Amino acid sequence: MQSFEEHFVLKICGQHIPARIIRERRRSVRASIGKDAAYLRLPLLMPMEMQQQQISWFKAWLEKQALKHPDVLARFTAKTYADGDTLTVGKRNYTLQIAYSDKLSSSGRLTDGVIYLRLSQENTNATTIPTLLSRVVAQDFLPEITDRVQELNERFFRQAVRSVKLKYNHSNWGSCSGHGNLNFSTRLLFAPDVVRDYVIIHELAHLIEPNHSDRFWKLVADAMPDYSRQEQWLREQAHWCRF
Repeated sequence: MQSFEEHFVLKICGQHIPARIIRERRRSVRASIGKDAAYLRLPLLMPMEMQQQQISWFKAWLEKQALKHPDVLARFTAKTYADGDTLTVGKRNYTLQIAYSDKLSSSGRLTDGVIYLRLSQENTNATTIPTLLSRVVAQDFLPEITDRVQELNERFFRQAVRSVKLKYNHSNWGSCSGHGNLNFSTRLLFAPDVVRDYVIIHELAHLIEPNHSDRFWKLVADAMPDYSRQEQWLREQAHWCRF
């Protein structure tokens, strides 16, 4: 289907949020708010004057959504961290100690519940702190997640698991390789335990059935009959799961 996409930024209630206009073969106008941007879908051949009217309507619609649901804009607000802050991940609390140095690289380590971040004055950007925090917290949680993978695998699947890793992945919640390597996003550490279990079960089922076939979903349902509730949580609350 032929379509054209335009990226821009809108200022809504004092906050800048990413927006997308998608012109495609359709008859109606549709507005929505996704995980990464607000979307306006327009008919491909809509006259330019009418398009401008729809963009104005789109902005007003977003402002109304933001006032009605204050958490709508929260998904586009980057978290900020300061020295002495407390980071809560699941049931664990970490105290942050942040300092800057003249070194070209940044680093992080965990000691007795304190995460020490040493940031480069030259090379620190918006992703530096979240990436370091994810890396440090992943090391702390990995034994627990690995144990849970083994427990659920033994209970429901009994397949060979070669490795379990935690990465700050934004494109998916988990993945499974044909060699038995399981990867999970550290974003899952912010989710309830039952949601985390669902993603683990989902990836373990792929060790038996690599595709999302009926057989695959039966494997998932046999292990967790209410898995659709966990999928709904991920769809609705994903924007809170981030460093």
